[in-house]
Amino acid sequence: MSLIQKISVALFCILLSTVASAVSIVYSGFECQNKINPNDPTPTQTPAKSQFEVVEDKGDGVFIVHLTGGLPRLIDNDARTCIDSETAIGYVGIPERDGIPIRLDTLDATAYFNGNELIITVNSIHTDLSASRLTFSNFTTSQIQPYSNTLIFDYDAQLSTFKLKRLIHNRGLIRTSGTTTSITPFSETIIPSFNNTAEDIPRVLTPGVNIEYLLK
Repeated sequence: MSLIQKISVALFCILLSTVASAVSIVYSGFECQNKINPNDPTPTQTPAKSQFEVVEDKGDGVFIVHLTGGLPRLIDNDARTCIDSETAIGYVGIPERDGIPIRLDTLDATAYFNGNELIITVNSIHTDLSASRLTFSNFTTSQIQPYSNTLIFDYDAQLSTFKLKRLIHNRGLIRTSGTTTSITPFSETIIPSFNNTAEDIPRVLTPGVNIEYLLK
């Protein structure tokens, strides 16, 4: 690493450790045509941004970051990409406060930076808001899908950019249904990993197009 690169890394670490500096990284792209299908990265012509802003330094290279806009959606080695603002940020629902679950605009995540590599983990929950009671005795809850996205970046000190090199994506499934007329009053479906088929494995994705976040 050159002297200029070392100085740039040192300055970046100093900035990250100062929350008041509001350090952020930003990627500019386009909204997703399909809001919820993780296998469809077709973009629209509507501009969108994915932004991470440092809000707290936890020490030892660990930070709390604030995500707005969404995350890049991609398929392994596919040149198409879009910014997913629906499932990547998800919903929150506390009945006493929100009534029904509401869609979030922002989400907190965790990040680790060692001077060369930046790793950010984002966890969200999406719901299709389909809960229903078919009759007095039959019911189903909404389809709840926990999402986990881990982004791994290489830092270019000369360009002040973070290039996405891997995205580890996982989606689960939780749903309950039941009837009071059955011996078993309800049944629960809990699948930690359901990306394409039940109980498959997380997807490790490589961008087929250059995705760079610019340091602001």
